[in-house]
Amino acid sequence: MTSQQNAQPDARRILVVGAGATGGYFGARLAQAGRDVTFLVREGRAAVLRRRGLRITGMGREDVIEPKLVTAADLDGPYDLVLVTVKAAALPRALADLAPAIGPETVVVPFLNGMAHVDALIAAFGADRVLGGIVKVVTTVTDDGDILQMNPLATLTVGELSGPPSERVLRAVETLTVPGFKASATADALASMWHKWAFIVAAGTVTCLLRGPVGAIVAVPGGTDFVHSVLAEAGAVSAAAGHPVPAQEQQLSVDMLTQPGSTFTSSLYRDVVAGLPGETEHLLGDFTRRARLLGADTPLIDLALMQLRVSAATA
Repeated sequence: MTSQQNAQPDARRILVVGAGATGGYFGARLAQAGRDVTFLVREGRAAVLRRRGLRITGMGREDVIEPKLVTAADLDGPYDLVLVTVKAAALPRALADLAPAIGPETVVVPFLNGMAHVDALIAAFGADRVLGGIVKVVTTVTDDGDILQMNPLATLTVGELSGPPSERVLRAVETLTVPGFKASATADALASMWHKWAFIVAAGTVTCLLRGPVGAIVAVPGGTDFVHSVLAEAGAVSAAAGHPVPAQEQQLSVDMLTQPGSTFTSSLYRDVVAGLPGETEHLLGDFTRRARLLGADTPLIDLALMQLRVSAATA
């Protein structure tokens, strides 16, 4: 089914940097709702999208849009809202590529995991243009270049890096509020980012170290206890950073990582299994480095990090 409305309920120009599992999903939903969305992509990805369209499959449906695409060489001036959705390894080149898209009033919202990218974006474009943001979605790019949604979870959160939601945050959330995911503002973007980072690190540690999906892990003796131990370890680092994970959010993480029969795996695990460059250092390496600075111990996460480093070195 092809679905893309022609109405433009919000005239602001949106640039989505990347059209992979994250940018492709959220950008497609925005385009379907009539938002003025352009994707900044590499030539290879552009060729796939021109040939097949931007396809989202899974959850019992298929949606196809014909995306507006631009490459770095053809970027056509400032955009109002820039969503940075590339992985950490691609960020340095993306920063250089998207420079022409940044104007005096541009708002930049990164949706990378971890925290190191925030400093890079501020250094490139200034603190007055950068917001904090997180997304929660379980998607992957198939061999055909389509985006497979594996879970109905799809949320997007935006906030100032310091202070309550400002007018520009509320305007961004208004622009980003469309069918297909839930958009919201947060009064503490850094806390939200730390909480997600702790979960991503825990999920990566559990699935990479034990080499399997959640359902298989909790089905063996000690599996559930191991998950609880890793979550506690990651949560302690977030708390040491000044952002304790709320009990309700911690329980949601426990439920997701201990669900019997679940096929859930972390994106880090999926990259490793597929032989793709993962975000080991950006996610686990930086997390453990900050843990040392905060005086927090992370023996299980350290073990996963060492295993991933050895695997990378011998691949």
